[in-house]
Amino acid sequence: MNTELFIAKRLFSSKDENQRFSRRIVRLAVAGISLGMVVMILSVAIVTGFQNEVESKVNGFVSHLQIANYDSNQSYQTSPISNRQPFLEELKKMEGIRHIQTYATKPGMINTKEEIQGVVLKGIATDFDWAFFENSKVEGEIFPLDSNRTNKVWISKQISSMLKLKLGDDFRMYFLNENESVPRVRKFEVGGIYQSGLEELDRTFVLIDIRHVQRLNSWEEDQISGFEIFLDDVKDVNEKEYVLRNLVLSHVEENAPLLRIINIKRKFPHIFDWLNLLNMNIWIILGLMILVAGFNMISGLLVIILERTQMIGILKSMGAANINVRKVFLYLSAFLIGEGLLWGNILGIVFAFLQFQFGIIHLDPTSYYVDTVPINFSILHLLFLNAGALAITLLMLIGPSFLISRIDPSKTIRFE
Repeated sequence: MNTELFIAKRLFSSKDENQRFSRRIVRLAVAGISLGMVVMILSVAIVTGFQNEVESKVNGFVSHLQIANYDSNQSYQTSPISNRQPFLEELKKMEGIRHIQTYATKPGMINTKEEIQGVVLKGIATDFDWAFFENSKVEGEIFPLDSNRTNKVWISKQISSMLKLKLGDDFRMYFLNENESVPRVRKFEVGGIYQSGLEELDRTFVLIDIRHVQRLNSWEEDQISGFEIFLDDVKDVNEKEYVLRNLVLSHVEENAPLLRIINIKRKFPHIFDWLNLLNMNIWIILGLMILVAGFNMISGLLVIILERTQMIGILKSMGAANINVRKVFLYLSAFLIGEGLLWGNILGIVFAFLQFQFGIIHLDPTSYYVDTVPINFSILHLLFLNAGALAITLLMLIGPSFLISRIDPSKTIRFE
C-alpha cells in the first residue's frame, strides 16, 4: 500500500470546515491552471490552424516548385521553353512528386465601362489540376481545355467586385508586346468566379486557356512559360529543389534555353516568414502560461503546508521521513493540477469546437489570408500539452516542498 498516496487522496477529498481559507487559495490556483490550459490549447489550435490553412492555400494556388526560362527573371512577361523536355519522364517517376502541369503567363489590362484593372493571365492546359479552384469556387463551371480554344475565363471574387463583373459577362483585355506600339485587344467571358482568400494572388490572376496566351505571345503550340511541380509534402521543397536542379542540369541540350528552379518559399518569403514567426510566438505563450500555473501552485502548496503544519509534525513524530512527507504534498499537488487540467481541457476543447463549427470570430482576409480564425485540433498536441504542463509544474513544486524538512515535530505538535 502506498501510504503517501492514500494520505494525499484523503486530503484532496477532505471537506474540513477549518480549511476554508486555504481551500479558497487552492481553488484560485486550480482556476489559474485551468485558464492557462485553455489559453495553451487555443493558442496551439489557432496557430497550427493558421499555418495549415495558409500553407494549403498558397500550395494550392502556386506550385511548390517551378521550372522556367532563366531569362524570365521572375517577370510575368516570360520567355518560352518547350513542353517537350528530356528530363520529364524521369521527373514524373521521382518519389515525392504529386503532380506536374504546364502553364503560361501574360500580363494585361481589363477594361470595363467604369473601371480598369491590371491582371495576369495564367494559361492552363489539359494537365491542370482543378481541385483547389473547385474548393474555392463561388460560382461557375470548369471550362473545357481539350476541344477548341474557349474564351471563358475564371476571375476572383475580388476582381469581380472591383470591376462589377458577373458570371456570363463579357469584357475586353488589352495587351502590349515588345516592339509593338499598338496594343492587342481580346474579348473574354466570365465562366467562373473563385475566392481563395489570398488577396495578393486573387487580385492578380485570371485563369484562361493556355492557347490564348501562346497566341498573344506569338509562340508555337509546344511553347510554354514553364512547369509547375506539386510535392506530397511542402517540407521537402528545399531538398527537391536541389535534386531537381541536378536533374535539369544533367539534361542540358545545346542551344536550348537555360532553365532555373523557382522555390515557393523564396517566391513568397513574407508569407512563410510570418508563419515561422508564429512558431516562436506560441512557444512564448506556452512558457508564460506554464510559469503562471507553476507559481499559482507554489503559492497554493505553501498555504497548504502552513495549514497542515501540525499534521506534518505528527507524521514526523511517527517516524515518517522528510521525503515521505514531501511525497504526500507532491501527490496532493498532482491531484490539484490534474483537476485544473481537466477543467482547462473541457473548456478549451469546447471553445475550439465552437469556433471550428460556427466560425464565431471573424478576421480581415486582407491581413490574415482567412476570413475566420482557423482551428486545427490534434489529440497528439493535447497529450503533449497536458503531459508537459503536469511535469513542469510538478518540477517547480519540488523546491518549495523542501520547506517541510525545516518543520520541527516537537514544536508543531503543540501548534494550534
